Amino acid sequence: MEINFTHHQSAHCENGVVSNLMKHNGYNVSEPMVFGIGSGLLFCYIPFLKVNHAPALTYRAMPGFIFKRFAKRVGIKIKREKFKSSQNAKTRLDENLNKNNPVGLQVGVYNLVYFPDEYRFHFNAHNLVVYGKKEDTYLISDPVMETVTTLTEKELEKVRFAKGAFAPKGHMYYPIDFPKELTIEKAIIKGIKQTCRDMLAPVPVVGVKGIRFVASLIRKWPKKKGTKVANHYLGQVVRMQEEIGTGGGGFRYIYAAFLQEAGKLLKNDKLTELSVEMTLIGDSWRDFALDASRIYKNRSAKEDAYNNIALQLETIANREEIFFKKLRKAI
Repeated sequence: MEINFTHHQSAHCENGVVSNLMKHNGYNVSEPMVFGIGSGLLFCYIPFLKVNHAPALTYRAMPGFIFKRFAKRVGIKIKREKFKSSQNAKTRLDENLNKNNPVGLQVGVYNLVYFPDEYRFHFNAHNLVVYGKKEDTYLISDPVMETVTTLTEKELEKVRFAKGAFAPKGHMYYPIDFPKELTIEKAIIKGIKQTCRDMLAPVPVVGVKGIRFVASLIRKWPKKKGTKVANHYLGQVVRMQEEIGTGGGGFRYIYAAFLQEAGKLLKNDKLTELSVEMTLIGDSWRDFALDASRIYKNRSAKEDAYNNIALQLETIANREEIFFKKLRKAI
C-alpha cells in the first residue's frame, strides 16, 4: 500500500509534519504559519529534566502542542493515540494506511538509521509521516530529510517505543475533520498573543527571564561545575538551539518568516517590520552559538570567555523583551 503523498522538506519536524498533512488534505499552509499559529516559539530552562546528562532547555513549545494549538485555532479536529503494546500500535498504523490515511508519528532520534551518526542522540520528540508500507517496510516522509526514506517494521517499532524523557509510547496523530474554510486571520492573532505572553511571562525560567537566568548560570558553571562539565552544559545550550531548534537561532528565523507572511495576510506593515527585527535577533543567537562553540571545543582565544557569552545572552534577552512588547502592541 502506498498513499499518493507529496514530500516537502522543512526546517523543523513537527511544523513540517503538520504542514505536509495539511497540504495532503488540500490546505496550502506553510511551515512558518503552522509554527506561528501554534505558538511554537518559546524559551524554557528545565533543570530537573536531564537530556544527555545536562539540564534540558527548549526553544519551542512542548512536543505536540504546536499541532494541538494550530488545529484548535484554525478549526480542524485531530486524533491522537498512544499505546502500551507495540503490536497494537503497529495494528492501528496499518489500519490507517489501509484507509489511505497518512499519519504523523512521534519517535526517538537515537535509533533512526537514516540519520547521520552525529545527529543520532537521545531525543524522543522527533516527528515524521508514514505514508505507506511495502511488505515489512514502511514508507517514511521525514520533513527534515531532502527525500523520502524507509524503515523496517523492527526499526520503526524501536523508535516509536524509545525510552527516556518524552518517551513517545507509539504516539500517532492525524487530522480527522476540516472546516469549509480555515480561520487563518483570527488564528494568527491568537498565536501571536500567546507567544508574547509566554516570552514575557513573570516566571524565572521561562521567556526572556529564562534567557537571563541561563546567562547567570553560564557565569557560574566554570567555578561551580569545573571546566569539563561547564563545557558539556554549554554544548547542550547550543545543541538545543541550533540542532533541535532547527531553522537556526532557536527558531527565530522561522518565526520571522511567519511574521512576514502574517503581515501580508493581515495587511499589517508593523508585523513586516518586526519580521526584519526578529531576523536580526536570530543573527545574534547564531553569533552566540558560534562563540559558545569555540569555548567548549577549546578554541576560544578570548579572556573571560564565559562572562562574554553570558553578556551576549543578556543583551539578546533585553532585545527580545523590547521586541515582544512591540509585537503585542502591533496586533
